[in-house]
Amino acid sequence: MGTRWIEVGDGFWNLRGSFRIGGMVDIRTHASLVRLANGKFLFLDAYTLDETAKREADDLIGEAGVAGILNLHPFHTIHVKPMHAQYPDAPLFGTARHVKKFPGLPWAAERSEDESLHRQFADDLEFSIPAGVDFISRNENVHFSSVLAYHKPSRTIHSDDTLMYLQMGPPLGWMGMADSVRFHMTLAQALERRAGAAADFRAWVQDLVSDWGEAQNLCTAHLANLLAAENRGAPVPARIEGALRGVEKVLAKHERRFG
Repeated sequence: MGTRWIEVGDGFWNLRGSFRIGGMVDIRTHASLVRLANGKFLFLDAYTLDETAKREADDLIGEAGVAGILNLHPFHTIHVKPMHAQYPDAPLFGTARHVKKFPGLPWAAERSEDESLHRQFADDLEFSIPAGVDFISRNENVHFSSVLAYHKPSRTIHSDDTLMYLQMGPPLGWMGMADSVRFHMTLAQALERRAGAAADFRAWVQDLVSDWGEAQNLCTAHLANLLAAENRGAPVPARIEGALRGVEKVLAKHERRFG
């Protein structure tokens, strides 16, 4: 059968890919495909498409063309070159780390974290970068931050490591354990070593909940998606507020040390 695109909402598709830790545990990864108001399509993040997924994407895109491949997580790099090879004519956007890691690729001038790039796609997407944390950490194991994207027509948030959705299947689900939206476990290491960083992070989350308060779907790179059609709990914005409460001890500890 191959990997398949999931139609999340109006003009938004998500692909659940494989990413194995130590070759054993598959924590999944993803890419999304967005139909823009101008008729073209935009990939959010890169994934090497198998025959099925490539055919489905090409059928969706048709003659409209690809407006770009937008790599949103500085440390998600495995599929950058293969996907560029699959769509060599598509403008290629990446963070400063992508450009540094693959200097031979034909990168567009704007970086994924640049407001000038965000304005290019403002008719369809809003973007947000976490405040109070390192966007590109010096510690290669700290993958907390990314550029989050919100597709307004489908009310869908696309997030890489920053937000994660833990889906409780068997046997934990049978024991009554609830599913949950959480922030990536490396928040403590990602917070900037300065006074006010924790407060800045809280304010960013609160602004996100306010600005994207109509979100109904959350597509996350790892673990699972939280989709409106399957959501039996609180709406996405309320779950993000819950995720903030879940890291309050981390933020308070940081404030005790740095202010």
